[in-house]
Amino acid sequence: MDLVSVIRELLFSHDCVILPGFGGFIGNYAPAHFDKTTNTFHPPAKLISFNRNLSHNDGLVTGTVSAKSGLGYSDARNLVGEFVDEVRKKLEKGEKVIFEKIGSFTTNNEGNYVFEPDRELNFNLQSYGLTSFTFAPLAGVSHVRKIKGTEADINKTRRLRKYLWRAAVIIPLAGALVAVPLTTDIFRTRTQNTSLYPLPAATETVKPMSETANETTTHEAALNTVTSDVKGVTDTGRLPAQDETTAPATESYYVIAGSFRLRENAEVLAGTLKGEGFNPAVIDGPNGFFRVSAEKCGSLDEAVKVKNALAARYPGTWVKKTI
Repeated sequence: MDLVSVIRELLFSHDCVILPGFGGFIGNYAPAHFDKTTNTFHPPAKLISFNRNLSHNDGLVTGTVSAKSGLGYSDARNLVGEFVDEVRKKLEKGEKVIFEKIGSFTTNNEGNYVFEPDRELNFNLQSYGLTSFTFAPLAGVSHVRKIKGTEADINKTRRLRKYLWRAAVIIPLAGALVAVPLTTDIFRTRTQNTSLYPLPAATETVKPMSETANETTTHEAALNTVTSDVKGVTDTGRLPAQDETTAPATESYYVIAGSFRLRENAEVLAGTLKGEGFNPAVIDGPNGFFRVSAEKCGSLDEAVKVKNALAARYPGTWVKKTI
């Protein structure tokens, strides 16, 4: 199976495609730009770079190979591993490895991989159908325009700016001088007007004791009627206290051994883990993938121990925290 075509297809819909044991291809967005040296317009594109440190198995390439070829997950993983071993052997011999329409790999003097991307194919789906084109500049048109003016126009402009500057200072100052007398009593005569007739004494109407007693009795009767209709009210007229304490959330950790696009492949791995003495479970992951948990642990230390036990047989095993 041509794994290069699988990687190339995944780069259209994913920004990071990891080839387990080799490295990861990362897509970086580049906006549209104009090349002044060649007068060429380029559409938005997704530029591909390579990171050798991203070599863990996230299940994307292996799951896609398994779905396209009909192989089980283990066979698909072995197929990907054989492809990576072959590429490494060629690079160690000093040969140049070409991933068609993705880029080429070489090895420098320090033994590091040097990736040269192939810019022929644009992996940005939003730029589908857009290609680069060259547009020659129009002949006889000057790109630099000079503004010329007479000395009189220049002096007139200077005078106008001077008047505007003076107006900007004088108008607010004049407005402040007008507003001050209106809002203060600086210019007002200090006179006080008084009334010749004194204000009448304030009177207060006092209700008879009988009316006050009747109102109190009526209020208490209404209160007793309302409180008797409410269920769960205590003799003191207050609602019983409610227990507001809630049980604290417990944390758990899943030890993820693989991720698959097809649930059948996830169940195959779960059956293998169950035969090895684990308690596997298939849980839903992002983007429609199915994750296989080898064990659900109550503490992080326990989950790390299980992960280390699986690392030799299932590279790329990781721990997921859940509540």
